[in-house]
Amino acid sequence: MKQVTDFIIEEREQRGAQYFTLTLRHPSQMQKIVPGQFVEVRVDGCREVMLRRPISVHDVDEERGTLKLLIQIVGRGTRRLAQLGVGERLNLVYPLGNGFDLGVSEGSRVLLVGGGAGSAPLYHLAKELSHRGVRPTILIGGRNAGLIPVRDEFEQFGDLCIATDDGSLGHRGLVTEHPCFAASYDRIYTCGPTPMMKAVAQSALQRGIECYVSLENMMACGVGACLCCVVDTDEGHLCVCKEGPVFNAEKLKKLWNL
Repeated sequence: MKQVTDFIIEEREQRGAQYFTLTLRHPSQMQKIVPGQFVEVRVDGCREVMLRRPISVHDVDEERGTLKLLIQIVGRGTRRLAQLGVGERLNLVYPLGNGFDLGVSEGSRVLLVGGGAGSAPLYHLAKELSHRGVRPTILIGGRNAGLIPVRDEFEQFGDLCIATDDGSLGHRGLVTEHPCFAASYDRIYTCGPTPMMKAVAQSALQRGIECYVSLENMMACGVGACLCCVVDTDEGHLCVCKEGPVFNAEKLKKLWNL
């Protein structure tokens, strides 16, 4: 059941020049959030930002009643969010969308591929997979080292691989060119820039690997009312915010000409 709630900012941490995290505590009983779901954030104190901002859930601590958001500073809305401090309140609509399919058996070979801020929901996913007896390979890419916001945290839940376009960190080149990408897997999950996800999905389909993609379309309402996030899939026109944001790549063949 969706809620509109004022969360309390418990911690703020800068992650390089362009990223920061907010740890938010629910005032009472937090709803369950599954990996891949997102929230719609109200940006107060910024007249230019009228609509809520959709942001993936980076981590969840059910015992403490907290969730964490990893945010990239890209515009007026996110710059305003970056100014918030501990003790302030942030209004969220949550939990929204359908998360990642977690139907993998213990010991399965799983690859997580993220690009920049697209790595955000993969942390929650890696954590959940580890609880199910799956230690995934985690492949994170970016144009340079400064655009890879989280590293060490992933290593407790999986085997971390990194690719940067300029070679400033990890393997030089695209994520699809990293040696670990060519290994055999039972399933691949991906989130990040569309060209990256399309390349990952195309390779997975060609190799007969089940692949789940988290789309990052503009989502103004988060509940399927405004229709601004509709995509043309193999099952017809679907709202990313309501039927997604996670889709089996098989449904995206028409959208991406795969």
